[in-house]
Amino acid sequence: MKFDLLKRREFITLLGGAAAAWPLAARAQPSDRMRRVTAVMTMPEDDPQSALNMRAVRRGLTESGWTEGRDLKVDFLFDITNADRIDAAVAALLIQPPDAFLAQGTAITAALHRRSRTVPIVFALVSNPVGSGLVESLARPGGNVTGFTNHFEPSVAAKWLDLLKEIAPHLTRAAILLNPDAAAGPGEHFVQPVEAAAAALRMEIRQLQVRRPEDIEPAVTGWAREPNGGLIVSPDPTTTAQRNQIIALAARYRLPAIYPYRFFLTGGGLISYGIDRADVFRSAAKYLARILHGEKPADLPVQLPTKFELVINLKTAKALGLTVPDKLLAIADEVIE
Repeated sequence: MKFDLLKRREFITLLGGAAAAWPLAARAQPSDRMRRVTAVMTMPEDDPQSALNMRAVRRGLTESGWTEGRDLKVDFLFDITNADRIDAAVAALLIQPPDAFLAQGTAITAALHRRSRTVPIVFALVSNPVGSGLVESLARPGGNVTGFTNHFEPSVAAKWLDLLKEIAPHLTRAAILLNPDAAAGPGEHFVQPVEAAAAALRMEIRQLQVRRPEDIEPAVTGWAREPNGGLIVSPDPTTTAQRNQIIALAARYRLPAIYPYRFFLTGGGLISYGIDRADVFRSAAKYLARILHGEKPADLPVQLPTKFELVINLKTAKALGLTVPDKLLAIADEVIE
């Protein structure tokens, strides 16, 4: 996929060498009837999940009557994570803004919202859009932003701890791994319900704050020095991008860990409870289609997740010496053997 907001040289000059890896656009400007959508994504382009997300976006637009190359042009930007890159990307994008944006995560959505109150923005995987100041309310967003949340309900975080304790009943301690600059609240959206659930289970809870990838190993290593500890991995761009490292550390220190998405388990994670991310992107694309047909983001309610998936990796459980209870297997949506 190519990218034509700026000429290549201007784009690289503005954003630095990192921009060279971004998709570049066809040099020709789209026709008058061609509409343009830009999707700004946190994950690298070569991440397998990125391919699923792109396919879901295109599917949602196609199902809504739009055809790429005929009446629609879709550009994807990848690996937009740290604050400097986000700000630079948003500044460049708004020089020649598209007809609408699809924004992944709170940080990208907030950066677009700070700089533009007119270009429609549909977000995907934002935890707390009201608390983050992106919309006035879920029912009536009230501005140029709307979209689809991931774990909006704080009770989901308590569910993570309950499931972790159920699959590893010996645990007396649990740490929640998060980037406080990227997580909702910052982070308190998930931490507070975990702390409340831990009190009922008489468990110790601690935050492991990781703002950079290099923070992860010392944080997990320090936590693993004491026995009977588990790990809750919060859904944010940092933990998602560094999931292979986190999974490897959990295996090295024999830490039972619960993850927010199924794709953590394909890399060797123990258990996950969360939404189908690709389905969220497909739904967000359908909102984009409605906006391109003339509807306003202010009139499109923010949608909460309705389906959560429980996935268990039996191979990893066996490696950790854990016996998965039958009642947990019975309610799992998928069991990886």
